[in-house]
Amino acid sequence: MKPKPKYHFLPFTLIILLMLCYLLLDPSRVASAASASSTVYEQRLIHSPDGIGKFYMGREIAKVMGHTGALWLERPSRETEEQPTKVVNALNLKPNDVVADIGAGTGYMSFRIAPVLTKGKVLAVDIQPEMLDIIEFLKKENNITNVEPILATLTNPNLPPESVDLALMVDAYHEFENPREVIEGIFRALKAGGKVALVEYRGENPFIMIKRLHKMSQRQVRKEMQAVGLVWRETKNLLPEQHLMVFEKPQE
Repeated sequence: MKPKPKYHFLPFTLIILLMLCYLLLDPSRVASAASASSTVYEQRLIHSPDGIGKFYMGREIAKVMGHTGALWLERPSRETEEQPTKVVNALNLKPNDVVADIGAGTGYMSFRIAPVLTKGKVLAVDIQPEMLDIIEFLKKENNITNVEPILATLTNPNLPPESVDLALMVDAYHEFENPREVIEGIFRALKAGGKVALVEYRGENPFIMIKRLHKMSQRQVRKEMQAVGLVWRETKNLLPEQHLMVFEKPQE
C-alpha cells in the first residue's frame, strides 16, 4: 500500500492564507466584521503603532501612558510648556464646586485646583492604583484634605450620579479605551448644567511635535461629546499648543 501524501491539507491551508491576505489588504473588511458585533467601535488589524487598533467615530485610540510615566507628568518644564495655571484660572471655579479630574495621573492638576475649592473638593479619578498611591502620598506630604482619589475602571469613572459640577480631562481623553462608556458615566455624574472641560493638543496643527494619536481636533472632540448629549459652549485658545474645550450637560 502506498503511503498517504503528506500534503492533503494544503488546499485548506491555502484557503485560510488567501482569506487572511484578503482581509489584510482591505482593513475595512476587518472593521466591518468587528462592527457587526458593536455599533460603537471598530477593531482593525492594520493600525498605527501608537494606537491600540480600536477606532471610535473614525479616530484610533492611543496607547495609554502607564504609571511608569509619572515623572513625565511631574516634569518641571510642564508649567512653561502647558501653562496649567491658565487652565485653572479659565475654569471659573467656585469655592464649593466638586471637580472630577478624570485621568488624574499623579494629581498634577488636582493639586492645583484644590486650593481654589475652599469649600469643595477634587475627585481624582484614575484606572491605575499606582497613580492613586502617588496621589495619596502627595496628599499626606502636603497636608491636602480636599483631594479624594477614586479608582475607576476602563468603562466606568465610578462617580456618584448628579454629584459633579465640572469634569476635567487634561491630555487624557484620547487614551480612553472605552470613551463612549466613560463619557456616558461622566454625563450621569454631572449635575444639570454641569460642565466638561477637555484640554488636548491641537490636532489641526501638524507643526505641534506631539504624536498624531495624542492630538485631537476640535471637530472630532465636538462630534464625540455631542454623541452622548453634551453641548459645546466654547473653545479657549489661551495655551501655546493645546485647546481648552468646554461642554455642558443641558438643564432639564
